[in-house]
Amino acid sequence: MTTYEKINDLRQRKERILQGGGEARIAKQHEAGKHTARERLALLLDEGSFVELDAFVETRGTDFGMQEKKVAGDGVVTGYGTIDGRLVYVASQDFTVIGGSLGEMHAKKITKVMDLAMKMGAPFISINDSGGARIEEGIDALGGFGEIFRRNTLASGVIPQISVIMGPCAGGAVYSPAITDFVFMVDKTSHMFITGPSVIKAVTGEDVTFDALGGSGAHSSVSGVAHFRAPDEEACFAQIKKLLSFLPDNNLSDPEIVVAGDDVNRLDDALNTIIPDDPNKPYDMLDIITRVVDNGDFFQVHEGFAKNLIVGFARIGGRTVGIIANQPKVVAGVLDVDASDKGARFVRFCDAFNIPLITFTDVPGYLPGVKQEHNGIIRHGAKLLYAFSEATVPKINVIVRKAYGGAYIAMNSKHLGADMVLAWPTAEIAVMGPDGAANIIFKKEIGKAEDPIAFRKEKIQEYRDKFSNPYIAAARGYVDDVIEPATTRQRIASALDMLAGKRETRPPKKHGNIPL
Repeated sequence: MTTYEKINDLRQRKERILQGGGEARIAKQHEAGKHTARERLALLLDEGSFVELDAFVETRGTDFGMQEKKVAGDGVVTGYGTIDGRLVYVASQDFTVIGGSLGEMHAKKITKVMDLAMKMGAPFISINDSGGARIEEGIDALGGFGEIFRRNTLASGVIPQISVIMGPCAGGAVYSPAITDFVFMVDKTSHMFITGPSVIKAVTGEDVTFDALGGSGAHSSVSGVAHFRAPDEEACFAQIKKLLSFLPDNNLSDPEIVVAGDDVNRLDDALNTIIPDDPNKPYDMLDIITRVVDNGDFFQVHEGFAKNLIVGFARIGGRTVGIIANQPKVVAGVLDVDASDKGARFVRFCDAFNIPLITFTDVPGYLPGVKQEHNGIIRHGAKLLYAFSEATVPKINVIVRKAYGGAYIAMNSKHLGADMVLAWPTAEIAVMGPDGAANIIFKKEIGKAEDPIAFRKEKIQEYRDKFSNPYIAAARGYVDDVIEPATTRQRIASALDMLAGKRETRPPKKHGNIPL
């Protein structure tokens, strides 16, 4: 064979590889409203930037007719490219080839790019669309999953890891996304579950559809497994690109500073009237956040899950910040099991990747009730305390209204190591709300009063006047300053500048034992 013929042979081989499982299976993929593995990478990465690795890899399995089923590439497209000019490593499962099932060589392709991502300190993005473990390869397939899980764990906190669910992701396959930092799902076509509807029906007798069991709605609002939900694949890739714009490449670098053209000294008089005069009246915390951050651009994480707590990314003065805030318009912004988990995980991510934390506090306490206690609010609530105490990035807290009891402590208080605690004049920092406090302190007097209702109201107001304000906490140094709300952006920006060189260490240890 001449050199020309060898080159022509190479071209033909590569052309066959690009066809994946063939035209019929590609057409079926499109009919299901899904792109192919390669089309997805073209949508995600900068045009012309993708470099494929291991395109010629094939299965080594010989049992159950695997040699007749094998296709070069073995059901996953791997390599590297750029997103907005930044290096990323990718793996995109190809459902048109043996259902995207994971076998020994399929897994080795994925672990190779994961290892490269770690060596280069670049984000890793995995697009999941797979029937699960390749049964024909038995223990080799299971071993492949284990190799991926171990690398996910070792990479955690070192490089950002993003999982994109764009088809089925079942059984053991779900645990890789669960270990990664962020999980994206697409309406109608994404499904995640340990056991499918048919197995559940056989074992428990429950009837459930794929979507109700493990669709994007269930996981973005009920289980909290998915951080982002998109109406289609194009919208999903746009979300991923926006998320990456806030993140550093790895734990040794800082997020890029993006000049927004929004004056850090901008005052906003609307903030002076945003808190209702009635302390029990709700308002939307997002109105405060969007007025403070650069150009009102706030990128929510876990938007549909535990809505009583808001978390997400924004910029102030061009710097990426992670924001955690109570949402008074959802169950008064209390902390519960899900909100505590949501907040703790977000805090730990930001701390791992050098992203300053800003808290907007308006919390009346932890949610009371038998269900919460039995679901472990003590254990889950402790996660948020642990996460803020553990974090060494700059920590700024703005108390806008209520900060009661243990929830006051948990929301990035000075006692957990907050570097700067600011309070609005509307702040109420106390052991509990005036109503409950008055009932306890003046219980006997209320019982003996001629007009118990009027006497109780009087004592509630007395407690509110004395304790439901920021000034006692400020007198103790637990609040660094009481500020006019209009100056909030200016003061946060100043604090971020002051804390830019912060260095703080923790006692030497292998790792802590967070109350999981």
